Amino acid sequence: MSKHDEIAKKLAKKFNTEYKSDKGINLVAKDKVIEVETKKSSLPQGIKQVVKSPKPRYLAVNKINIKNALGATEGTGVGVMSETGRIIKKASRKK
Repeated sequence: MSKHDEIAKKLAKKFNTEYKSDKGINLVAKDKVIEVETKKSSLPQGIKQVVKSPKPRYLAVNKINIKNALGATEGTGVGVMSETGRIIKKASRKK
């Protein structure tokens, strides 16, 4: 199982939702959407995936990508969470 799937499954359990690996946003919970990214190169793609959602949007990243994700989400309103689901940067609406 890939690191991506591992994180997504863990978060799906935590937020009581299902992990959709095939298309669209990985996790859609009642009160948020979460896209899991494990590579720096795929962060922009992950942001693009969630940015249109009306719910609070998050990128869930592995430890090594937290700094990259914080930089990549700057000014997008997309929040960042760790692979355990801890919110590092709260999602907000773009002004």
